Amino acid sequence: MAPKAKVTKEMVINASFEVIRKSGHENLNARTISEFLGCSTQPVLYYFKTVDEIREASYEMADRYHTEFIMPRETAKNPMLELGLNYVRFGYEERNLFRFLFQTDKFGGKSIEDLLGDPGLSEILKIMATGMKADIEKAREVFLTFFCVAHGLASLFANNSMEYDEDQSRKMLEKVFEGMSASGKRR
Repeated sequence: MAPKAKVTKEMVINASFEVIRKSGHENLNARTISEFLGCSTQPVLYYFKTVDEIREASYEMADRYHTEFIMPRETAKNPMLELGLNYVRFGYEERNLFRFLFQTDKFGGKSIEDLLGDPGLSEILKIMATGMKADIEKAREVFLTFFCVAHGLASLFANNSMEYDEDQSRKMLEKVFEGMSASGKRR
């Protein structure tokens, strides 16, 4: 009889990510992870003291996945528009991950400015500023408004059984981006 495959820490994280992706973060527990892996709960909790620690590791994995999903291609005509559309599409296609990342009070006690301070945004803000022929501060202002609209659309899709219409989403995001860009040029 062949020995059973050893459950690794990475396997537990991957399994918890998939449980969240398929069933939602509220269904993540040692039992659902062990069922996904086809083992008892003991190996699941071997590397982590609590399910909350597993949840935190899963959050990091989901965050990396989200970042890869939404980043615009280098060949994008309007990288900001593509980023926004990808963000909205993520809310539609990855509803459970979207809710896990953005609707579980992970940002409790933080301000919008704290979110804008994320170092990962610096490259996007530079691209925006160049495209708008504006400074970084104006690009931050446009990004904030644009992000709030994109987040609202993504939230609608993530939390409702709505049909995703990319053309309609594109038109809305284009209007917001163009309006905010024009607003900055008038000042």
